[in-house]
Amino acid sequence: MTIPTSKRVGALAFAAAIAFSACSSGSGSSPAASTAGGAAATTAGSTAPSQAALSGAIEIDGSSTVYPITVAVSEEFQKANTGVNVTAKFAGTGGGFKRFCNGETDINDASRPIKKDDAAEGAACAAKGIEYVELQVAIDGLTVVVNPANTFATCLTKDELKKIYGPDSPKDLKWSDVRAGFPAETVKRFMPGADSGTFDYFTEVINGKVDSATQNATQSEDDNILVTGVEGDANAISFFGYAYYVENKDKLKALEVDGGTGCVGPSEATINDGSYKPLSRPLFIYPDVKKAKAKPELKAYVDYYLANTNALSAEVGYVALPDELLKKSTDAWAAAAGG
Repeated sequence: MTIPTSKRVGALAFAAAIAFSACSSGSGSSPAASTAGGAAATTAGSTAPSQAALSGAIEIDGSSTVYPITVAVSEEFQKANTGVNVTAKFAGTGGGFKRFCNGETDINDASRPIKKDDAAEGAACAAKGIEYVELQVAIDGLTVVVNPANTFATCLTKDELKKIYGPDSPKDLKWSDVRAGFPAETVKRFMPGADSGTFDYFTEVINGKVDSATQNATQSEDDNILVTGVEGDANAISFFGYAYYVENKDKLKALEVDGGTGCVGPSEATINDGSYKPLSRPLFIYPDVKKAKAKPELKAYVDYYLANTNALSAEVGYVALPDELLKKSTDAWAAAAGG
């Protein structure tokens, strides 16, 4: 039986609420959303690893965008492998890479590629001798949302998004400053935190430079906090992964985006065919190759992830990979860790 998206991602919202509480009390990273074996019903079409009696622990951190897919995979994997404990966290892509390249985790979830020359990412991995492989697991459409009470905005251009989120955007920005004819109400801005790959991607494609953004927005690596912020203010706006919009359609209104060729809204079709631009993007996992060769449970887990990512990504609200992209990831993993 397939687990409905609302149940699967609803559980993630509960885990995120716990995570925010712990972070507020001084935790450096969101706490584990450990998925217990037997906690979920079997997903139709899932493929279990052939190895029997696997045991051990797998720790994953990184992107809050990829997190729903990883939790879904982990739930199903542990049902078939009850001796393996998989712990997933969501410190953000950048925060996760810091831990991964320090040897603290087995896999990093990422909503952008690793920064190969960054001191805390690629350079740190090289210094520690950590070998990794980049595996695309899904496609996302970064979704711009407003409160449903906002009846005036239906589509924003790249330039208008830059007026809202650009580095020169003033603290007292009003909607009427974004576009003539919009009301003279102060824009309440929410956005992902600086450790988020979503923040990196958005600032690069909208503002023209990674990390270049307004200082006048409420930020969080927890997308559920952003959802709550927009839900609670008629003049609010935010952006995050498509799955979080899908799960909260009754609370939010998704805007179309004009990337230069007309207004296009996020959907499975427009994200997959690239017409939802410039906010369609790949999602990745980065396994530690040396650890996978030494830990059969980790190798089996990544095998399972790739075998089931299309079904489970679609279940939690993302877009499944075309066959050629999935084969590229599967071949890359086999070459790195052994078939």
